[in-house]
Amino acid sequence: MATKRKTEGTAADQLTQALQALTRPRDGGEPKKVTVAELCRRAGVSRNALYRFHPGVLKSLRQYQRACDRTGESKVNGKNQKLSSENASLRKQLTKLAALVDHYYLAHREVRGLLERRERELADLRRSLKTRPIALAR
Repeated sequence: MATKRKTEGTAADQLTQALQALTRPRDGGEPKKVTVAELCRRAGVSRNALYRFHPGVLKSLRQYQRACDRTGESKVNGKNQKLSSENASLRKQLTKLAALVDHYYLAHREVRGLLERRERELADLRRSLKTRPIALAR
């Protein structure tokens, strides 16, 4: 058996009351997103009726939705700005790190070249001296 919904006042009154209830600020939280479907469901009015006969309520809902979007955008923009500054800082650090890696790589190649040269010179010196192993007495 279907239950009948009590109608208190006109559809405009029901929509206005539902809109006020949905847009009421919450304790310490962000504004709640309100949709047309939710408003109509709460007021017991069809969406077609809202669009056709209640443009004032629809206008109020749209204003509230725009205000909610702006609030969310400002928070997102703040986060984006913070992330952008962090990215810029990381890029600078990355540039410095790449320069350091290049520096150490070149230093490594230079030292390796010097060690190879030293080994060649020592080998040449040993050949020229014709050294022989010496037995150590115990």
